[in-house]
Amino acid sequence: MKKAKIIPFLFLVFLACSQKPKDIPATGDDGGIAAISEASTKLPLNTIKLPAGFSISVYAEVEDARSMAMSPGGTLFVGNKSEDKVYAVRDTDGDGVADRKWVIASGLNMPNGVAFRDGTLYIAENSRISKFEGIESKLGSPGKPAVVYDKYPTEAHHGWKYIAFGPDGKLYVPVGAPCNICESKDPIYASITRINPDGTGLEVFASGVRNTVGFTWHPQTGEIWFTDNNRDSMGDDLPPCELNTAPKAGMHFGYPYCHGGTIADPDFGKKRACGEFTAPARNLGAHVAPLGLKFYTGTQFPEAYRGHLFIAEHGSWDRSKKVGYKVSLVKVVNNAVVSYEPFATGWLNDADQKAWGRPVDVLMLDDGSMLVSDDRAGVIYRISYKG
Repeated sequence: MKKAKIIPFLFLVFLACSQKPKDIPATGDDGGIAAISEASTKLPLNTIKLPAGFSISVYAEVEDARSMAMSPGGTLFVGNKSEDKVYAVRDTDGDGVADRKWVIASGLNMPNGVAFRDGTLYIAENSRISKFEGIESKLGSPGKPAVVYDKYPTEAHHGWKYIAFGPDGKLYVPVGAPCNICESKDPIYASITRINPDGTGLEVFASGVRNTVGFTWHPQTGEIWFTDNNRDSMGDDLPPCELNTAPKAGMHFGYPYCHGGTIADPDFGKKRACGEFTAPARNLGAHVAPLGLKFYTGTQFPEAYRGHLFIAEHGSWDRSKKVGYKVSLVKVVNNAVVSYEPFATGWLNDADQKAWGRPVDVLMLDDGSMLVSDDRAGVIYRISYKG
C-alpha cells in the first residue's frame, strides 16, 4: 500500500518541477547554454563609478554584444557588429541574472540591429532586413530567416544598422554615410529611413545624419530622438557628436555641410549655410561616439532620473586623449535638454588610456533596472538602485 501511494506522489512532484514558468513561453528547444560563466567574474566592476545607491552586475555574457531588443515574454535579443551572430538570452527564474542563452542565427553580415514586434524578431544586416516569425517557440531550432528587404546599400563603411519600431508601426532603419566625409548624390546615404513591417513603402524620414546607431521615442510626445556620430580628422575637440530630435519627417540635420549646428565643414561648408539645417537638441562631447539611448520610464530609479535620457557612449579612437567610454544622463524638460552629465564611468583608465569596456546600447527592464551592452568586454550589465 505504501508503495502504491509513493509512486503517484513522486510522479506529481516530477510533473510540477518540469513545468516552465507561466510568464515564459514554452520553447520546445534544447534549453540553450549557460548565459554566464566564470569569465565575467574577472571583470573589474569595482572600477565603475555610479551615483550613490546604484550598483552594477553582469546580466549575461554575449560576445560582441551590441544592440538589444526585449520581447514582452522576457526574451532579450542581442546583435553583433564585428561577429556574425544574433543571440537570445533569458532570465528564467526572475532573479535579475540571465541563465540561458541561444544562438539564433550565424554567418550573417554585421547583424548589429534587432527589433521585436508581434512575436517576430527582425534583424538588420549590412544591406538586408530579415525576420524570424514565432521565434520564442523555437529558440533552439529557429530555421532560416525570411527576407523582408534586401536593397539597402552594401558599403561596409557605416554599414552596420540599429533598428527599432516607431509609434507609427514602421521599422526605422538608418543608412550611414559611406565615408568619413563626402557628398553623396543618392539621398538614402546619411539618413534615417523607414519601411512597413513587410518591407514595402521605403522612404527617407530624416537627412543629413552621418551615422546614427541609436534612436528612441519620447514616451509622451512620441517624437524620435537619436544620436549622431560626427566626422573625424578635425582635431581633438571638433566637431561635437550630436543628440537630435525630429518632430516630423523631412528634416535635414546638416551633414556633410554643417556640424553641431554652427560649425561649417572645411570641405563642404561653403556649399550650404548652417542656418539651412536643424540644429542639435544638444551637442555632446567630440568623438565620444554616442550610440544607444533610452528614456527612463520605470520607477525603481529616484525621481530625478525619471523621464530623462540615458546614452551609451562607445568612446573615441580619433583623439590624442580618449573620451567617452561611459553612460551619460541627459535631462529633458518640456522637450528641451537642460543638462548633460556622466552617470556611469570607469571603463576607461585615464592614467594609461586603456579601456576594458565600451558601452553600446541601453534598455530598461520591467522592474525599472537598466541593461547596458558592452562589445569589448562581451557582456551585458544590469544597473539597479536600492538606495
